[in-house]
Order: sequence, then structure tokens, then C-alpha cells
Amino acid sequence: MVATLPMESLFADTPPPPQQLPALAASVEDVSVIGVSSGGYMATQLAVAWPERFAGLGVLAAGPWSCAQGSLGVALGQCMTTQRGMPDMQALEQRLASYRERGLVGEAEALASLRVYVWHGGADAVVEPRLGEALVEQFQGWLSDPSQLQWRRDADAGHGWPVDATLGKTDNRELADCHDAGPPYLLACDNDIAGDVLNWLHGDLTPPADGETPGKLRRFDQGDYDARGLADTGYLFVPKRCEEGGCTVSMALHGCNMTTEQIGEAFVGHTGLNAWAAENRRIVLYPQAETRLGNPQGCWDWWGYAESSWQLDPMHDSRQGTQTRALMAMLQRLQEKPAR
Repeated sequence: MVATLPMESLFADTPPPPQQLPALAASVEDVSVIGVSSGGYMATQLAVAWPERFAGLGVLAAGPWSCAQGSLGVALGQCMTTQRGMPDMQALEQRLASYRERGLVGEAEALASLRVYVWHGGADAVVEPRLGEALVEQFQGWLSDPSQLQWRRDADAGHGWPVDATLGKTDNRELADCHDAGPPYLLACDNDIAGDVLNWLHGDLTPPADGETPGKLRRFDQGDYDARGLADTGYLFVPKRCEEGGCTVSMALHGCNMTTEQIGEAFVGHTGLNAWAAENRRIVLYPQAETRLGNPQGCWDWWGYAESSWQLDPMHDSRQGTQTRALMAMLQRLQEKPAR
């Protein structure tokens, strides 16, 4: 590992207090959700729950939809390591069918129309790489055409988000080693995964220009979104040309141990997403989970921790999930027209 300290703040010495998430009249078309590790699991939960609201899904270093089935033990033993064996894919299909019968996820036709990008590091010691293959297997059965799916496995990469440091003007000393990984889980692989994902999901985009990224990284108050496990403050990147509306949106979900509380503004500022977004009129929403008892690593809820303790089936991976509802409400807010 090259370094583990948080990167220098992208804000001034005294950051402004977080404001309400703005209504930016963002487009309801061509929306994507991209996540890494626990954020990858959550991104898939969102796309399966509301496929009609998304055009594309990007998943890095995560396994199949609903893998944990509401159990932390299964999450640890079958969805990160495979000490309990590989997930029962037929059981997951039955769970999906049951949810669909009850209106808890989107229609199969909408799910079939997504474009999907899946990446996994072959040296991942946190989430077994075969679990990425299991996710690919799921989508091969769900999508209308295999050409909608891009599967990439980089043999020498560890667990995290590969970065081309030149895009974010990032010092390689502030990144994790490509193979060994570790905090901040941004991997010095000289690999622009952000560009790969966005170009696959949204077509041929304009490459980032040299120089400063034209846009603002804002902090917003997540207290308006009543969901267990959310941090007080989220982040939003708004390109200069998006202030007047009409821009598209990508939601980017960090992994465990990748919140701003844990690694500073590394994830929200240095994945490469902002540089691509600035050139292509795309807003990037960076919600934040919190560290707390029961979730000390600041993970997104992909095993049911944010639901009521009395629920036998927490349904965190459905439209009823408290975090999934909150994240979709944030997206809805960005797509609203500002008050005149």
C-alpha cells in the first residue's frame, strides 16, 4: 500500500455548512448508478428495484443481487469470502420472482433493457472474484441481449476502484497499491475505470480536458432523507454548465471504509468521474453512509442492518428498503424543477 491518509480537502479551510440538496431540473433520461464493493451491491439493488429509472448500472468488486438474503453471516461467508460455498443462484432467482409478484421490484422488461458494466480485480482479497462472475451470470439471464453487458476482470488488481491519477491531478502517493489495495481503496493501476464505465453505459463521451475540472463539489444535508445508516452530509458534483438544468445524473456509491469520515474527500473527488462529468454535462451524486454500531465500516446496507430488528425478511434489497427509498428520493430531488 502506498499511503492511507485522507487526501487534502477540496474545499476551503472552513467549508460552508451543508445546504439542502438542490432541485436542478436534471434529466430523467440516461441516468446511471455506479458502485464499488458494498456500493456495488447497493447499486444493483437500486437497479433491480427501479430499472425503469435507470439506463445503466456499473458494479465494481461486488457479487450477485441479493446475495446476503438478509443475513450478515451469509454476507461474510458467501458474498465476500466463499467459505460457505458459492451463492445459490436458483434461490436468488426465486427471491426475485417472489419480490416481483408482490410489486417490490421492477418489471422484467425494464430490467432487460439496462446496459451493465461489471469489473472485478483478480487479486481481490476482500470480495472473492468468482462472485463478480456470479453477478455476470445473473445479468446474462436477465438482459435482452448479451451485447448490453461488459465484463472486465483485471488479473493483477486488488479490491477497490482503479484510477488514472492524471485525470484528477492526484498524487500516486495518495492512492493504494493496485495489487495490495487498502485505504483509500482507490487503486494506482493507471486505469481509467470511470471513463470505461461511463462510455459503456452512455455511449461515446467527450474525453476530459486538461487543466482544472469546471464544476463545484458541494456538500448537502442528508437529514432530509430519513433513513437509518445515512451520514449527516452527502456530496454532489455539479458541472458549471449544469446550473440551469437539463443535465444527466450518475449516482456514485462508495464502498465500506470509503466514506468521507474515513478517507476524507478521496472518493468524491478522485475517482475520475468528475472530470468526465464536467465535459459531458453530467451531475454526480455522492450519497454517504455512516459508521455506527452494527455497521462500523460505513457500508451500504446490502444485508439488512438498516431495517427493523423484528423483521424476519428485512427487504433491504427491494423498493421497501429504507436506504433504497432514501437514495431514490435524492435522485428525484435533483430531477425536480427549482421553485421560481
